[in-house]
Amino acid sequence: MLQQWRHVHNVIVPPAAMDLDEVRERGRRYRLRNAYVGDVLVGCSTVRPPEGEDAVATVIARVLPEYRRRGYGTRLYEDGLAHARVLGARAIETCVLAVNEDGLRFAEARGFVETDRYVLDGETDEWLDLRLE
Repeated sequence: MLQQWRHVHNVIVPPAAMDLDEVRERGRRYRLRNAYVGDVLVGCSTVRPPEGEDAVATVIARVLPEYRRRGYGTRLYEDGLAHARVLGARAIETCVLAVNEDGLRFAEARGFVETDRYVLDGETDEWLDLRLE
């Protein structure tokens, strides 16, 4: 399961590619899920539990490019959102690699608005943080 999650993550966000040990560590802190159609892997999701006094959770849905625009991302997102709410989230954020136009459109279509745009130290890729309004 973790190897398949890693595959989808690394295809969608290559600048943040992880090895299996990093995925295992992430899996101890966050809920990681895969999405399948039959036996075919189509996407994955991450839910970071609520933090801080605002109880902000992060929900990220990723769908492999060849499976987009078929509703899989919506199902991943809705499942992640419901889980975050069960955990007590009062605010929801997501993070998108700026060059991922599909991901940005997906988030904006669900009511997310940009709150921050940044480049990590020593990197060149631009990231966007968005919050659900």
